[in-house]
Amino acid sequence: MEAALGGAPGRPAQWGEPSWPQAPVLLPVRIDLARSAGMDFEHLVLTLRMAFADLDRATPAFDLALLRYWGHNHPGESLEEYLRRAGLVHRLAKALPGQLQGALSKAAEELALPGAVGSAVGQVTTAVVRAVRERRTAARALAGCSRLADLLEAEPDLDALSFYPHLLAYELDRLPAKKKVAPVVLLDTFEDVGDRTHRDLERLIQRVMWLMPNALFVVTGRSRLQWADPALQGQLDCTGPTAWPQLAAHLPRPRTSPAAVHGTDAADHGRAPDADGVDGGQAVEADGVDGGQAVEADRQVLIGDFSPEDRDDYLARRLTHPDGRPLIEPELRAVIAERSHGLPLYLDLAVQRFLEIRRTRAPEPADLDHDFPALLARTLQDLTEPERHVLRAACLLDAFDIPLVTAAGLPREAPARRLVERPLVLEHPAGLWPYHLHGVVRSTLRHADDRTDDSWSEQDWHAAAQRAFTAIGNRWTTSAHTDAGANGATGTAGTGPGGRDVLVACLRQGLRLARDHRLDLDWLTEAAWAYIGDSVWEPLAPPAPAPAPSPSPSTAPPRDGDAAAEPTPADMLVETLSALTRRQHEHRARTVQRLAAVVDSRLLPEDLHLMALYYLAKAQRDLGHRADSRHGMQTVADSASRLAPAARRGLVHLLRLAGDFPAAQQAAQHLGWKGRQHRVEGDLHWPHGDMATAAASYLAARTQAEQHAVAGEAATCQAQHAFVLAFTDPQAADDEIDLAEQLLTGLDLRATTLTVRTAHLLRDAGADNLDQRIDALRTDTRASGITAAQAAVELAAAFHCAVRSDGAGHAAAVTRLREVARGGDYSYYTDIAHYMAGLTPGSPSTARWNDAEHTVRTRWHTLVTDRQQHLAAP
Repeated sequence: MEAALGGAPGRPAQWGEPSWPQAPVLLPVRIDLARSAGMDFEHLVLTLRMAFADLDRATPAFDLALLRYWGHNHPGESLEEYLRRAGLVHRLAKALPGQLQGALSKAAEELALPGAVGSAVGQVTTAVVRAVRERRTAARALAGCSRLADLLEAEPDLDALSFYPHLLAYELDRLPAKKKVAPVVLLDTFEDVGDRTHRDLERLIQRVMWLMPNALFVVTGRSRLQWADPALQGQLDCTGPTAWPQLAAHLPRPRTSPAAVHGTDAADHGRAPDADGVDGGQAVEADGVDGGQAVEADRQVLIGDFSPEDRDDYLARRLTHPDGRPLIEPELRAVIAERSHGLPLYLDLAVQRFLEIRRTRAPEPADLDHDFPALLARTLQDLTEPERHVLRAACLLDAFDIPLVTAAGLPREAPARRLVERPLVLEHPAGLWPYHLHGVVRSTLRHADDRTDDSWSEQDWHAAAQRAFTAIGNRWTTSAHTDAGANGATGTAGTGPGGRDVLVACLRQGLRLARDHRLDLDWLTEAAWAYIGDSVWEPLAPPAPAPAPSPSPSTAPPRDGDAAAEPTPADMLVETLSALTRRQHEHRARTVQRLAAVVDSRLLPEDLHLMALYYLAKAQRDLGHRADSRHGMQTVADSASRLAPAARRGLVHLLRLAGDFPAAQQAAQHLGWKGRQHRVEGDLHWPHGDMATAAASYLAARTQAEQHAVAGEAATCQAQHAFVLAFTDPQAADDEIDLAEQLLTGLDLRATTLTVRTAHLLRDAGADNLDQRIDALRTDTRASGITAAQAAVELAAAFHCAVRSDGAGHAAAVTRLREVARGGDYSYYTDIAHYMAGLTPGSPSTARWNDAEHTVRTRWHTLVTDRQQHLAAP
């Protein structure tokens, strides 16, 4: 639409010739409001302004207001830098800063301001306001804009920015007749502006429409615009049928006749809907007019899928009782809406099924969780046989590109290229695999009774799944080798920024195919090792397979995807990786339960079995199950597993938790990079109060992790670095905490996140009103089941109370520490808590320190007195 409105060649023939007059010239402006596009209101206003950058005409009223807003809200940040970071690097974006500066200079020149004053935005705008109000001749170019002075005097906040488009409308109105343009603003993905309870951005955008009467706005989204609904009064500036008469005219009307079936065939999905408005999605044309008058919405039509809200709304209106109440109960509507994936045809078929069942009994939710052969027939009816084969192959895949679906379907690409042009194939160009089938079409193809002449047998489905699985593995292998070559010797193969995305995408599809179709693990083994290498833990587990109907012959082999079949190695690998990712959100006891079941099954090959055993031992250590953890760690450490160095590190941690520091120190000397030696050394130094040495060890560990491009390890080391510095230097800790949070961006590391939050508490120890934050973090650490995190929080609480000389609070913290250490681990934390307050433990732990005990005691007490002096300083 944007290209066609701009007069670009290639206009589709079926659209016909443009029906609008040649003048004024149309100026299309497409703005993607999708959350993934990162569009905010500032970005929207700048995009509108950039559309006029090619008119070769100044817009001084708007530009002066924008410069004042920018200087106030982005001090020290140039507009050029903002546009570059926002990805607006095309020619018009490069011209915009110069045009704004030109408007400032011209205003200063016309008002005869001195050079130094003329370069200051605030002083120029003040002079402009004075000149406009005094109607000076020098300001005649701006005097016609009656609201300019008020807007330049208003507080330059986001609310004021939303009124600045009025100044753009004023500048458009001043264009000479020969240079007139008609902006057509295409606001795409409007459903992502906000949900139906929070409408702040929607309110600002609606205001822009009202303030630009000489622009045409085309709003597209998955949900009907509700602006004509009087119930929205107060949430938006303009609501109700008086403000939006044409939107009110296009509100859906209740349907009481159950006989009619509306909608388009699945193969026609996305084309123009019928007059009943069954297809989902919205296109609204709104002509803005001056404030106080009605805005005419020429039409509101439905195209594409229904949003969840509109699915329920349609089903509620589709069949009604005589008094207007919905005939279909809310529980049944929810099942239909969820199962439909928004496809209008499915909604209508479900309504027919509801009526058929209702003739003999009351429908139940299970009756409507149904695949419709009629939908399958309509989907396939206008496809060629090769296209149907490719379509069936595509339904095995969550997402695909042409080479992948070709590998799974046919040995030539032409049918796949034709298929992706069909409306039932949806596209997300930014994805690794840009295409995917509509959800309900995919489900129906896989599970509905296919009685076509070229239907696939179970062996056909299995063979196609194997071909797709192999093609996905080849894609990951190629990416891994390419990424390894780019990273050189220090990189982890296949886990660079691009390689990581490919790895995760391939694992998600490969795991599901291997599980549902009972395939051998093959390349999944190496991919699983690559996945755990970075400790990033993106979600991987595919949804549970839908149970398939049992074959009629009792001797038939298990059907692919049959949930009742015996578990396979693929099932166990899915469970292992799912447990590892979910442990960031579940209690460690649940992780132990899941991984123990995998280990006990003995279905995984030896190297993957040891992987599950290592992480089981690690989770057991987090819970304080020292003996079980030691047994598992020792088994892995004595093996040839790739996790043997990590298991040896785990054994050192167990020695440290038990308080045997000399033995831990000796064992740590041979860990090396693979055993994370520098981080382990930091873990041994800080309990002795030697924060400077610990900080140096963690810094070395983070540097080493960055050299090896292991993002999760780098974040963990930085979190520990911030943690120890938070005891000694609150100001330096600020920067280190910020860096830790930056490194955690995009990662899912629960224990590390809790460490950073504990560092926040330690940095602020001694301050007022810290108790509530301690309580909140205490609750979160208990929910995690991570004993180390619980002990660290109580140690931070003891430090805080010692700094404040709060004896009662300190005693309570020591009591909680004893409770955490009741299993034997971390018992020396109670000694440290006493040392902080200058006390001698009544019943000291059995810890063996690397330094003399009085040295450790003195260091910890000095940390407290230093913080007290810091807080007392003026």
